[in-house]
Amino acid sequence: MPDITYEIVKHDHGWAYKVGDSFSESYPSHDEARRAAEQAAARQEQAGSAETIQYQDKEGRWHEETASGDDRPSTTVTG
Repeated sequence: MPDITYEIVKHDHGWAYKVGDSFSESYPSHDEARRAAEQAAARQEQAGSAETIQYQDKEGRWHEETASGDDRPSTTVTG
């Protein structure tokens, strides 16, 4: 599983955390955005139960597979 980085950035007249191209909601301060990112990162590392997932690929075909609940990424918060 890859590493995931939560980056604290200025966003929408405030602060947010960013993962890849996705932004969180905006927070009034850098500290609040950092706390939210740290909480989200900690939740993402927690193991869960195995679940069946379904998704559609670029060609429109549907797939079904079992996602292991213990295959969690390591996370980092920067900024």
